[in-house]
Amino acid sequence: MKLTNSQKIQNRLRNKFLKKGVKMISPETIFFSKQTKIGKNVTIEPYVVLSEKVIVGSNVKIYSFSHLENVKIENSVSIGPFARLRPGTLLKSGSKVGNFVEIKKSTVGKNSKVNHLSYIGDSLIGKSVNIGAGTITCNYDGVKKSKTVIKDKVFVGSNSSLVAPITLNQGSIVGAGSVITKNVKAKSLSLTRSPQTEKKNYRRKK
Repeated sequence: MKLTNSQKIQNRLRNKFLKKGVKMISPETIFFSKQTKIGKNVTIEPYVVLSEKVIVGSNVKIYSFSHLENVKIENSVSIGPFARLRPGTLLKSGSKVGNFVEIKKSTVGKNSKVNHLSYIGDSLIGKSVNIGAGTITCNYDGVKKSKTVIKDKVFVGSNSSLVAPITLNQGSIVGAGSVITKNVKAKSLSLTRSPQTEKKNYRRKK
């Protein structure tokens, strides 16, 4: 079967990166752009798309079903599976982006983690930050985009909503399940929760 021009280009790009030492599992399922740049000791699992203007450093692993476009990845970074990195994203050395995470126009600092089921948009995340599962930055109010700043060593509990514009200062903690609308002071705990109620010996209506 005759190959299309697009298929020929992809085969040339795959061979180019294989010769440079990029480890690919099922190369035929991985797609590159002519602008893609990749460092040393990089592993790419099946069904990954590296679209336009993607720069990947060294010692990086990209897991299956991840899509990257116009992003810069520094050294020793782990991405995916099922990660979507949109334009303007910078992942600094040692950072980790896990499964079902979307990041847009944001910086994730050194050794920071966004591991599960999160959306990070228009954000600046410092060093050694932990973003809990299900956390989202609420960056769009229907008219304009606003910025979220998360400084070094912040811990954000799972299922939290951070309503921009907002700053979480160094070493602060956000309790799980919180909707945070005001700046959080350094080394403090902030949380918003409805009180839990319990009715003893409750019986459902039949």
